[in-house]
Amino acid sequence: MSVVAEERPRATAAAAAEPMLQIAGLQAWYGESHILHGVDLTVREGEVVTLLGRNGAGRTTTMRAIMGLVDTRKGSIRIHGTETVALPPHRVARLGVGYCPEERGIFSGLSTEENLLLPPRLGSRDAAGMSLDEIYAMFPNLAERRHSPGTRLSGGEQQMLAVARILRTGARLLLLDEISEGLAPVIVQALATMIRTLRAKGYTIVMVEQNFRFAAPLADRFYVMEHGRIVQQFAQGQLADNMAMLHEYLGV
Repeated sequence: MSVVAEERPRATAAAAAEPMLQIAGLQAWYGESHILHGVDLTVREGEVVTLLGRNGAGRTTTMRAIMGLVDTRKGSIRIHGTETVALPPHRVARLGVGYCPEERGIFSGLSTEENLLLPPRLGSRDAAGMSLDEIYAMFPNLAERRHSPGTRLSGGEQQMLAVARILRTGARLLLLDEISEGLAPVIVQALATMIRTLRAKGYTIVMVEQNFRFAAPLADRFYVMEHGRIVQQFAQGQLADNMAMLHEYLGV
C-alpha cells in the first residue's frame, strides 16, 4: 500500500524540551484482568501520534488509562510534567486532556448546540476553548444542524459533534478513539481535514485507528501495540521501510 507523507511543521524548542505526554512502565487492569504490561510512549506538543494494532492489543485501554478510566494503573503518566497516574478523570481533564471514545457519548435528547454548550470550560487563560463561531466554521454540518436533536444526526455528524464538544472545553491534548470507524468516505475525508487543521493550530493528538489508510498520512509518528505492549515505533519518514512489519502485525 502506498501512502503520501505530508509536510510537517517543525517542533518548537519548548515542545522538544517538555513532552506533552510521557508514559513509562504503564500497567493497567480491568478487575483482575491485566491488560497493559509496561507501555512506554512519548508525545511531543503539536504532534499527531497513532497507536496501531489489532483488536485487543491494548490501544483503547491505553487511552482510557491516560484519562484514569481503568480500575487500576501503575507506572507513570506525565502530562506537561505533571504526574497523573493517581489522579481521577476530572483532574486529568483539567490539565487540558479531552477524550473522544468510540461510542461518542452524544446526548440524544439535546440539540447539537446544547451538546456543545454542555461541557464546562477548563477556565485557564491558555485553554479558553473554541467559540461556537469557530466550531461552526470548522464543522459547517453542525452549523446547519445546530437545532437538531442528537438522535437525528448522522453517524458522521455525531462524530464531528463529539470532537467539537471537546474543542469547546479548551483541551489541547486530544485522545481520539476510532473516529473514522463505520463512516462514509466523504466524512472520513472531512475528519482528516479537521485533524490537519487542528495540528496546524498546535493541538496534540493521539489516535487509535483501525483504518490505516486514514491514519497513515496524518500521523507524525506511529506506535505498534500487541498483547498490551509497544512492540515497534517509527516516524512518518520511516513508514515505507516498515510496511512489511505492519503487514505482519496488522495485515495492512
